[in-house]
Amino acid sequence: MADINAKVLVVGGGPGGYVTAIRAGQLGLDVVLAEQGGKNGGLGGTCLNVGCIPSKALIHAAEAYHHAVEQSRSAPLGIKVERPTIDLARTMEWKDGVVGRLTSGVGALLKRHRVKILQGRAEMIDGKSCRIETDTGPQVVRAEHVVLATGSVATALPNLPFGGKVISSTEALSLNKVPERLAVVGAGYIGLELGMAYAKLGSKVAVIEALDRILPIYDAELVRPVARRLKALGVDVLTSTRAAGPSDDGLGLEGGRSIAADKILVATGRRARLDGFGLERLDLTMNGPFVQIDERCATSMRNVWAVGDLTGEPMLAHRAMAQGVVVAEIIAGHRRVFDGGVIPAVCFTDPEIVTVGLSPEEARKLGREVTTAQFPFQANGRALSMAAEDGFVRVTARADNHLVLGIAAVGTGVSELAGAFGLALEMGARLEDIGGTIHAHPTLGEAFHEASLRALGEALHI
Repeated sequence: MADINAKVLVVGGGPGGYVTAIRAGQLGLDVVLAEQGGKNGGLGGTCLNVGCIPSKALIHAAEAYHHAVEQSRSAPLGIKVERPTIDLARTMEWKDGVVGRLTSGVGALLKRHRVKILQGRAEMIDGKSCRIETDTGPQVVRAEHVVLATGSVATALPNLPFGGKVISSTEALSLNKVPERLAVVGAGYIGLELGMAYAKLGSKVAVIEALDRILPIYDAELVRPVARRLKALGVDVLTSTRAAGPSDDGLGLEGGRSIAADKILVATGRRARLDGFGLERLDLTMNGPFVQIDERCATSMRNVWAVGDLTGEPMLAHRAMAQGVVVAEIIAGHRRVFDGGVIPAVCFTDPEIVTVGLSPEEARKLGREVTTAQFPFQANGRALSMAAEDGFVRVTARADNHLVLGIAAVGTGVSELAGAFGLALEMGARLEDIGGTIHAHPTLGEAFHEASLRALGEALHI
């Protein structure tokens, strides 16, 4: 086939890649997107196919089932349910339907903006050209600009290679029956999100963490409600404990102990997807295991850009999307830089955790004098009306001028507050700005309002 010439070649169809391509198409650029394919054609990447979206669908189904089970045992809301059951295969079909609708939507958006999609394994020849193995034969694309968006993959442990009963999050989202016993290695957000979901579906879950506490990237104050919920769900949590490898009946631990398990979910992190794309032929400066970029998402090679998980932490889909928009607009001639100072992070455990900006301790380590306050959901009408009173909203601000430096929350449904938190920091809000904004009643957002008032010494409902 004849070579294809384009202004922009995007390698990878995940959140960073497809958003780069869509925005470039909106700006009138000639764009080719290469995606290796796989389940649902690969568009949407890990997040849409085997990550963010299917995991949240499974979490929602698990919560619905767990509520039904609880109502069958007691009826605090006056609802009585008789012996609920779950058909996990049907749940997975529903989850796959959600994913399918969204991947189809991504494909339609790309076509609407005149992006040429090539399905197949892409391998860079040099910094301007790429060979793509399509179903109809090899296709060479030559482009003025190349955007690398190859994403990340689950990290395996040397003593727990994936296969058999040892699974990654990908396989955990495709099981056809609920494992009777599940061991989760790693108490980060992926391990706890899926571990809690399967506990609600009926698995006997044990979580093994090498560090001395769960969710180590979050401060202890935010983690306590999650720890309480794990205990209530009957999840065994073993901290300061290392997995030794599979045993006859499940998972062996260092020191000779073992845990009975039908499946072992290894959730110890993700690494950049570097292999198989010919990146070794490029003169890329690396930042440890990641591709190094500057504030424009430019690599060390002229007109070669990189976005998303390939470039390091935080490995978040919305960070990748924001980077993709910046790169597309720079290529189109706009003056842009990527500002990663305000990136919300959400942990979809039960209860959920959301953070934006600095924690009180982080702010103090930077030499800031801060004022901080929290408002508990025990005093929030909406939380009480949902029987979800465990948790709080916390604000951290400069002591001198009350500029908000960080906002965090833990509680049911607090992920939906992430946008408001991010906007407050992005706009440079002060405590007085939040306190002076009328918040609808009854909503969880009122806790954000009240926490800000409390930091000012003006709390009304506590």
